[in-house]
Amino acid sequence: MTDFSNLIYYAPSKVSENPLIVEADLCIYGATPAGIAAAVQASRMGLRAVIAEFGREIGGMTASGLGNTDFGHKSAIGGLARQFYRDLGSHYRTDNEDGAVWHFEPHAARHIFQEWLEKAEVPVYFEQHLASVDTNSGKIVKIAMENGNVFRASMFIDSTYEGDLMARAGVSYHVGRESNSVYSETRNGIQFGSHHHMFNAAIDPYVIEGKPDSGLLPGIMDVAPGTQGQGDRSIQAYNFRICLTTVPENRIPIPMPPGYDPQQFALLARYIRAGVWDFPRKFYRIPNDKTDSNNFGAFSTDHIGANFNWPEGDYATRERIFQSHVNYNMGLYYFIANDESVPRALREERQQLGLAADEFVKTANWPHQLYVREGRRMISEVVMNERHCRGQEKAEDCIGMASYTMDSHNCRRLVLEGFCVNEGNVEIPIPGPYPISYRSIVPKREECANLFVPVCLSSSHIAYGSIRMEPVFMILGQSAAIAAAMALEAGVATQEVNYSKLRERLLQDGQVLEV
Repeated sequence: MTDFSNLIYYAPSKVSENPLIVEADLCIYGATPAGIAAAVQASRMGLRAVIAEFGREIGGMTASGLGNTDFGHKSAIGGLARQFYRDLGSHYRTDNEDGAVWHFEPHAARHIFQEWLEKAEVPVYFEQHLASVDTNSGKIVKIAMENGNVFRASMFIDSTYEGDLMARAGVSYHVGRESNSVYSETRNGIQFGSHHHMFNAAIDPYVIEGKPDSGLLPGIMDVAPGTQGQGDRSIQAYNFRICLTTVPENRIPIPMPPGYDPQQFALLARYIRAGVWDFPRKFYRIPNDKTDSNNFGAFSTDHIGANFNWPEGDYATRERIFQSHVNYNMGLYYFIANDESVPRALREERQQLGLAADEFVKTANWPHQLYVREGRRMISEVVMNERHCRGQEKAEDCIGMASYTMDSHNCRRLVLEGFCVNEGNVEIPIPGPYPISYRSIVPKREECANLFVPVCLSSSHIAYGSIRMEPVFMILGQSAAIAAAMALEAGVATQEVNYSKLRERLLQDGQVLEV
């Protein structure tokens, strides 16, 4: 029987009898790729850096199944981010391009990150559940954890996917989709009309077809559709990036998850009966006959509408949402491979895929990190928006570049004119790489003077859909650490770092600031 006991987001911390008091120049909350890049860069610049990590692992999504890198234009990736992919090239002994590898196994990414941290002599403190933030005169003085540990530093970086440190420090932020009118955009807010990941057949949404009073099938929201471009609190769907294999000696059959209910997939069964099977097309191939498996199609691994309470939820709420996503994603694969309502050919096809036995060995071979595609987003002096992505407005204080499509997964599944529809998908190409403003990773001066936010940066929903890629997070984390060191050396607030000098040092450390 599969042991799921370690497959958790949060277990309440016991207060330690001897809590730690950790002193550092720079405290980084979150061992995501952004946090790791920041720590390594800070160490190179002579700072005492520490990482406090909420969970039990390092590497965020890059080390948790997202092995098919969303890079946009590779030419826009420099610095430690580029070095990471080159180090993967050395790991796999490749001679491609400049030695970089962009498709990799989860354990390989973790290995590179672990080597980096050990070489930089940066300690990582795991299971540090943020409880409080103490500020004085507009600066963070210390952060305290549920277990009683305290971290004191002169500078802080929030590199979490949720923006927890930023929020507890009193920094302004937004959750959800802004109306198009807020930042003069066209692809923000409610979005109907996409041709991607939509139902390609007319699917009745009701438990008893044709009878609205029978209720809606699981996964369909009973909400008003709203109007195109209208703002709301919806966020794009989360999932797990699952590492599968067809190699028999390394393959573990996908288990039945706790609380499995096949009725949860009644809508998929109805969709398949309508003659549509679009789910299997998003298995990215990574080394050693494994996959990075992502969402694709109208009904897939995206648990649409189940994540709205995650960004601002307390830890117990997030644990419930985490387990809901485990049960949904694992249950989906189990359903397709085993349920008799699924055609035999499809079942047999899926039975050839299983979890990779040599990945995620501590968490039942399942990814430890939920793919939090967006959480809170800071509101600072500069809000990156659609006009930046399209090149209609240019940030003159560039600290790194983004280049991916403006990309939002679906946010809602609802009923429109008696049929089931998905809403929120956006996939809009951009002209090319564009600069990200330094002012978008620092709060407003009056809110906090010693904090950087390279992941939940100041951005609109749709611009974040372009920026939110793991290589970009590494770029911004490294740039944040450089700016932190310069701010400490000059004795100034983060907002007062001399950009000309910052730009010079960014270029010296290999960052790409124009292409």
